[in-house]
Amino acid sequence: MMRLPPLKEPQLTESQSKIIESIKKGPRGDIPMTGPFGVWLRAGNIGDAIQNLGASLRYETILDEKVKEFAICIVGHHYKTKFEFAYHERLAIKSGLSAEIINEIKNGFASSLIDKRLDLTRQISMQLLEMHSITDELYQQGFDEFGEQGMIELVSLVGYYCLVSLTLNAFKIPIDKDMEDPFPDEK
Repeated sequence: MMRLPPLKEPQLTESQSKIIESIKKGPRGDIPMTGPFGVWLRAGNIGDAIQNLGASLRYETILDEKVKEFAICIVGHHYKTKFEFAYHERLAIKSGLSAEIINEIKNGFASSLIDKRLDLTRQISMQLLEMHSITDELYQQGFDEFGEQGMIELVSLVGYYCLVSLTLNAFKIPIDKDMEDPFPDEK
């Protein structure tokens, strides 16, 4: 059961209305206030700072969309975050990832379907999620592939989507009606 009821326009404070306007004027455009945004709207300045960080990581990095969406889906799978995975599954396919790769992520991997760059993204993301760090060898491989800025952005992206996942799971935010449950066996 969702822990926070949806906010309705007439209920919004001035601060919350400003956050919605900021989101609408940003790269996301006019999106529904579901998912993590419905939670962060209630947090005032912190919510606005979080959504701004997310917009920067999604739209202002040197990482290509395929790498970003692949890493986001890995985080969503790790935390079994239904909304995050269902939302980004669509974006991942739009970025050029195949439905087969997305299904492999849902089912815990194995993949011979991914190229070297995506495999490196997978390894870095998984080590961060499981070990809370990365080995020197893997760091060097990532640095050689993505460069200094790209590594900072990838690590930041994984960390941000951990925050998204924890927010969605803690407040039991459901998937939207038009989404398919990626983890139907998870409560």
